[in-house]
Amino acid sequence: MSETTVNEERPAEEPESEETTDSKKGKDVVSMASDMAAKMKEALEQALSGRANVLMIRVNDETLKYLDMLVEADICKSRSQSAAFLIAEGIKANESLFQQISVVTEQIAALRAQLREMVQAGISAAEGETS
Repeated sequence: MSETTVNEERPAEEPESEETTDSKKGKDVVSMASDMAAKMKEALEQALSGRANVLMIRVNDETLKYLDMLVEADICKSRSQSAAFLIAEGIKANESLFQQISVVTEQIAALRAQLREMVQAGISAAEGETS
């Protein structure tokens, strides 16, 4: 009796069609854009909260282009909002640098106070000698 080998043919997995692949890519892009929009909205709300201080600045053409881009994309309602948003994001992105700057500026303030005290003491001593 001879053995007969039976080849079970499994249906080959069909390759994804271009439409399916494009559809998935499209959904991924939409999802990423949606996530990015949500993060930008949150960052914008934080940047715009408590804006009580007025600041007038001059910017170069490239910076103005980016400010206007945010307005044109309807992310910000004005150049002022765009500037506030970008400033807040810049500070956030460089937080460790600003922490270091804070330490040094506190040292500078302490040295200035010490210098004022020395000068005031010198003035007081000079006035005492002339009396």
